Amino acid sequence: MQPLHILLLILAYFGVLILISYITGKSANNNTFFKANNSSPWYLVAFGMIGASLSGVTFISVPGWVESQQMGYMQMVLGYVLGYAVIGLVLLPLYYKLNLTSIYTYLKDRFGRYSYKTGASFFLLSRTVGAAFRLFLVANVLQLILFDAYGIPFWVTVTITILLIWLYTFKGGIKTIVWTDTLQTLFMLIAVGVCIVMIKDAMQIDSLFSYIADNDLSKTFFFDDVKAGSYFWKQFFSGAFIAIVMTGLDQDMMQKNLTCRNLKDAQKNMFWFTIVLVIVNFFFLALGVLLTDYAATNGIDAHRDNLFPTIAMSGDLGIATSLFFLLGLIAAAYSSADSALTSLTTSFSIDILEIDKKEDEQEKIAIRKKIHVLFSFILIATILIFKYFIADASVIAKIFQFAGYTYGPLLGLYAFGLFTELNVKDKLVPIICLVAPVLTYLISVYSKNSLGFDFGFFVLILNGALTFLGLLAIKTNKDA
Repeated sequence: MQPLHILLLILAYFGVLILISYITGKSANNNTFFKANNSSPWYLVAFGMIGASLSGVTFISVPGWVESQQMGYMQMVLGYVLGYAVIGLVLLPLYYKLNLTSIYTYLKDRFGRYSYKTGASFFLLSRTVGAAFRLFLVANVLQLILFDAYGIPFWVTVTITILLIWLYTFKGGIKTIVWTDTLQTLFMLIAVGVCIVMIKDAMQIDSLFSYIADNDLSKTFFFDDVKAGSYFWKQFFSGAFIAIVMTGLDQDMMQKNLTCRNLKDAQKNMFWFTIVLVIVNFFFLALGVLLTDYAATNGIDAHRDNLFPTIAMSGDLGIATSLFFLLGLIAAAYSSADSALTSLTTSFSIDILEIDKKEDEQEKIAIRKKIHVLFSFILIATILIFKYFIADASVIAKIFQFAGYTYGPLLGLYAFGLFTELNVKDKLVPIICLVAPVLTYLISVYSKNSLGFDFGFFVLILNGALTFLGLLAIKTNKDA
């Protein structure tokens, strides 16, 4: 594709999003921005959450994992099913019972103000780093295939990108996101489907499912080595807990669920979302098998994150493949980024500034708008730090992985709150939540280097357990 064609595609894409924003943002207030007036159809929320769950990183990375990990990622996906069941049956009833706007308000009611601020702060840190990292990857791709051709510097690319996201979310907020996520998920799934069909035809495969089933890369379950990061039960339970914390304890994902009309609709949304997400991840892995074999057959030297973009944008599979790949990549990136910007604004406004306690509605709207702008600048600054000050891709990836450690304290806090009736010394909670991730990191490094045992994604569970034990150590029989 020529740079001009890519530019026209991006402009048309954002034009549609801004049109949706205009329609959904009419007569919008803070209740619209934060909770969509509790009027979102459950099926739109369920469908849109798929795109937000996958993100641009998944869109590029999951197919590339197949070469080295085969289809072992499905072990974690199956664990997601258990995690989403816990969300639907335990967490959603709690959130709806308390009528929450920010899910971290629960920590204030259960433990106290310090626990509340700690939980919200860990989310803000993790989501800021995670959203910036995802956008950084996609901005790099767009810079390479488009903006370099026009001599536009990277910082301008990033600024324009965030400005466009701000433009279509600043008024309608989560109400707009529910609709734009639906459209973006559709684009992403069409992209995967088109790429599968094109490679299937190019390789003259008669039966896709038979080809995948008979392929050496289709091995899914790994029970051989308990020390390996790919061991089934590690992956399965890690998947369950990742789903609980990165969906059920994440303001970004839960804010969409809380826009449903009632608890029954929210649970229905979670049920169907789970089924569709498992199917979608299977097709991403099937695409990975096809891409790996196609690259080997045609002598294409591309691996991991470079595999899908290299083949899709080469032009050998036709312009439709390049077009839909680019559309799917943009959709995957921005369905994650726009909801992140909205949830960061929500959490900081409600949890840190507590604007819900103010009486003047116009004052609350004005503060929320300022916070929305503030986090737009924070995302721009974080991405530019990745690009110009860190620069080393391996270090940036480790920062992103470290952001996952911030969900462990949330897991420990909510588990302690839900499954015990104990109180804690609230002022000591921030210390426990800071120490737990550090200990988790030290234990995981020692275990891998000295014992040969790789915790893998299981570090999340270790982190949560250490937080839980720390809270147990500061328990009290009276209000702290």
